[in-house]
Amino acid sequence: MPSMRRLAFAIPLAVAAATLGVAAPSAQATPAGSSTCRGQGVDPAAQIRYQTDTVIKAPLSTVWKLQTDVERWPAWQAPVLTMKRLDPGYLRKGSQFRWTTPAQATPTTPETTLTITSTVRQLRRGACILWKGPAIGDGLRIDEGVHLWTFTKVEGGVRVHTEETWTGDQVESNVPMATEALGAGLEQWLRDLKATAEARARQ
Repeated sequence: MPSMRRLAFAIPLAVAAATLGVAAPSAQATPAGSSTCRGQGVDPAAQIRYQTDTVIKAPLSTVWKLQTDVERWPAWQAPVLTMKRLDPGYLRKGSQFRWTTPAQATPTTPETTLTITSTVRQLRRGACILWKGPAIGDGLRIDEGVHLWTFTKVEGGVRVHTEETWTGDQVESNVPMATEALGAGLEQWLRDLKATAEARARQ
């Protein structure tokens, strides 16, 4: 979702919009691999897709709590302006949350604020989460973003892998620009998650 910093939505929905950045060496703007959560993954037919990962030197419990306590996202992710859970309790399959994020103007879209309504489609506690939903702003729309996260214990920490796809006529009218914007959003999200989790682990 994207010369829009974090159109990456949760969708990023993962996500949403801000300034474009440079992808990390491990990042890929190529078709998604075999990563899934309980057998479900991102949209295999989507033209706009991105995947990347990082190792976070923190306990899995810390990383998982940061990522799934969605109501606290604004405290450590500047691009998340507002967040509201639409149901109570722990995040689980079927849970919904609505959040907003700024989208900068591009040659074809105005500056706006995206409202993203995300629905959790799969979740395995401590291992993976998949959510999807639309991102809508004045003059900008992503019909559906599908965002997958997986968490794997490795020596010294946790490998966090994420991939996301977008579909919709408007974003598909310029696939390279949308892919770059999506990638920038996901890379920033991982940087924020890594910095926050590692800071907490040192406390």
